[in-house]
Amino acid sequence: MAEQNWSDFTDRTNKRMAELRKSMPEPAKGFAELARAAIAPGALDSKTKELIALAIGIAARCDGCLAFHAKAAARHGATRQEVIETISVALYMGGGPSMIYGAEALSAFDALSEAG
Repeated sequence: MAEQNWSDFTDRTNKRMAELRKSMPEPAKGFAELARAAIAPGALDSKTKELIALAIGIAARCDGCLAFHAKAAARHGATRQEVIETISVALYMGGGPSMIYGAEALSAFDALSEAG
């Protein structure tokens, strides 16, 4: 597998998502509000919620989830060690495929936390 350029990937995906949002403005608006509400601090802080989303992205093998939630986790102050422990939980829950996507998630976090 070729090395993923996570910044280019998120740029391309953002452009594609913008086009999709134009095609379906009301559902897109509802999804954006759901995302904001789900990540807003409550009993769990936003960093913890982004790490949960990253773990689900690993288990679901979703490249877009890895990129966007790794970047958001970094923005909310996640450390590399916290991401590694998140990957450990995803591995426990998802087995071998989560190990592969865990490596991709760490690559995304490393690349996108530096790009900031």
